Amino acid sequence: MSDRLLFGVAVLFYAAATGYAVLLWRRGFRRDDSWCYTWLALACVPHTAALLARGFSLQRCPVTNLFEAVMFISWTVVVLHLVVGMWSRLRFLCAFGAPLLLMMGVFGLQPGLDRPAPAMEWEVTRGLVSLHAGLILLSYGTFGLGAAAAMLYLAQEHDLKFHKVRALLSRLPAMERLEKVVTGSLGVGLGLLTAGLLLTVGLMREVGVAAVRGDPKVVWSAVVWVAYAALLGLRLRHGWGPRPLAWGALGSFAFVMLTFWGTNLMSPLHK
Repeated sequence: MSDRLLFGVAVLFYAAATGYAVLLWRRGFRRDDSWCYTWLALACVPHTAALLARGFSLQRCPVTNLFEAVMFISWTVVVLHLVVGMWSRLRFLCAFGAPLLLMMGVFGLQPGLDRPAPAMEWEVTRGLVSLHAGLILLSYGTFGLGAAAAMLYLAQEHDLKFHKVRALLSRLPAMERLEKVVTGSLGVGLGLLTAGLLLTVGLMREVGVAAVRGDPKVVWSAVVWVAYAALLGLRLRHGWGPRPLAWGALGSFAFVMLTFWGTNLMSPLHK
């Protein structure tokens, strides 16, 4: 099976997980959530196989075009959900991650995104490029986990305000625990993003300082770093409440997902 076909099978599993997630939402999260987790675990198998197949064919980290970037970020998101879902009280995050994974998968399968990467005009160590791209895409996946936890927090808060009986009967995790997941995800994601951006210093030696500084993707990445650093700083240093933190995490990740593709297309270094 080709890597695209394997990824397509994974997207079908994400669709099944999303369907079960809708049932959980409609019933106020009063049903067992193990099936949603199981569908994501099943999807992770062909998804991982697709990522490995593309990586071995390229002999490097598969992030040379938008299709591969989508495949890598969504793989990070599903793996993080599976790891966090090992704790049963946090398994409901899968109900919020499944629709996100489905949308990313459907978008990634668009034929125009899987174009061969142009030959580089400069010699650069493949390992450095792969590590740089891998760390940054891992950070986006971690931010995605934080966004899913933020959605769950806001849903729980809404139920406590307007549907108190449903909130009492639901199996959602405690809001304090969700708050820790959001804060922890932002911290880990910011650390990964910082490490990935620091590797840009090494790339400057190959392509030139001016080319890197003026690149739209580099400028956009700096804006994303500042946004998440400010969000985490407001939480840890100025005692920002969990509600604005949740909205900030959700809004920041939405910004990343909506603008990532456009800045990639505008960037001569990342096309």
